[in-house]
Amino acid sequence: MALLEVTDVTVRFGGVTAVDGATFGAGAGRVTGLIGPNGAGKTTLFNVVSGLQPAQGGTVVYRGRNIAGMSPSARSRGGIGRTFQRLEAFGSLTVRENVLVAIEIHERAIRRGGADERVRRADHLLRRVGIRDFADQRADQVPTAVARLLEVARALATGPRLLLLDEPSSGLTPAETRRFGALLRDLAAQRRAVVIVEHDMSLVMSCCDDIHVLDFGRIIASGTPEAIRRSRRVRRAYLGSEREEPDGGEAPDDATPAAGTPVAGGAEAAS
Repeated sequence: MALLEVTDVTVRFGGVTAVDGATFGAGAGRVTGLIGPNGAGKTTLFNVVSGLQPAQGGTVVYRGRNIAGMSPSARSRGGIGRTFQRLEAFGSLTVRENVLVAIEIHERAIRRGGADERVRRADHLLRRVGIRDFADQRADQVPTAVARLLEVARALATGPRLLLLDEPSSGLTPAETRRFGALLRDLAAQRRAVVIVEHDMSLVMSCCDDIHVLDFGRIIASGTPEAIRRSRRVRRAYLGSEREEPDGGEAPDDATPAAGTPVAGGAEAAS
């Protein structure tokens, strides 16, 4: 059983269907990628899983339990952590203090930990994501790449079993992105399920075990990075090409499409 199972989730905003019967899972010990063009519904799905957006249909099962009706704070206490595409750090606080806020809120909820231990945990998390040297700087004065990693450290402060990261590599250099990919693999190796919404295809293809492609609110393909890379369906909808194989024939389509999913074309690759 996957740690997270999303089944037939549908979200509508008035007459617009943002997510249309989406089904995917995320297993412990694995990095799962959720990719697709702008407006495909990726962040909306994250909002459904984390409790910020109700769905009009479908189920979200976490650790074998249907979590419909659970508040975002209850889901966080239960082990669901996330970051946001828009940076949400407290600018007037230092990098360390931002992490301490998350630790203190979480540990008050579970009645554990003292002040000194919290500081040690905050510094450990900052070292873990590679930004300990920025601990005493104000969060609104650090580079965007550092702020992104601060968001990850704050999410880890709640001790998540399921970690949802929305565009986590935005602003990172290629070298920083490679190190970040190694961090994602390490986090997953500790029996977490890590799910990323990401536009950097080199990161997605190098660190994900499973990839789900979303277009116009539907999952149009699921599979390994290699299967997604070779999928004609994905190239039409997202990667934007129909490249033929060297022998003149098309690559076999190994990715698994959602049943009844139409093939959409012409969408640009984006976040």
